[in-house]
Amino acid sequence: MLALGSHVAVAASPDPTEQLRPFLEKVTATLADPGLKSKSRQAQSDQMISVIRERFDFREMSRRVIGQQWRNLSEKEQAEFERLFTQLLQYAYVGKIDDYSNQQQIRYTQQRVRDDRAEVQTLLVDRNKSIPIFYIMILRNDQWMIYDVVVEGVSLIRNYMEQFSEIQRKDGYPGLVKQLKDKVAELEKNLNKS
Repeated sequence: MLALGSHVAVAASPDPTEQLRPFLEKVTATLADPGLKSKSRQAQSDQMISVIRERFDFREMSRRVIGQQWRNLSEKEQAEFERLFTQLLQYAYVGKIDDYSNQQQIRYTQQRVRDDRAEVQTLLVDRNKSIPIFYIMILRNDQWMIYDVVVEGVSLIRNYMEQFSEIQRKDGYPGLVKQLKDKVAELEKNLNKS
């Protein structure tokens, strides 16, 4: 009887694709909203990051991109790094808002689940091409949260992890924080110019 009860509990865990689908629909609808394009670039950026926060685990992303150094940071330093890394992503990718149109469709091709990890494979399809995008997720309190995105085989986290490792080797953690602050300030300034 206990075995049956635990089997039911496992079967009742949420489906990652079913949780991802409405989120991606919301992102797509927000991008396609004509009202978004009428806003300032900063307002567009702020609106998009608030939508993205609903399903992205920026703390987990931050922990992974900085690697072992994360354990050596105080809670305050971890929070500062998470804030800077989130802003970097926000400002680095907001310029691409214009690249998205409502002519694109998302096809869900496959999912893999292992314990509290999942990968949902999708294809972003428009008239000219199909781009494979995989969402790597972790289960947090019955919610599948994204902590990495792999676009055409390139992992967002791995890409930043390699860059940040190199900076830390040369300039240490303080040097990484300084470079992040400088880059965020530069991206924010450029955003507000356009």
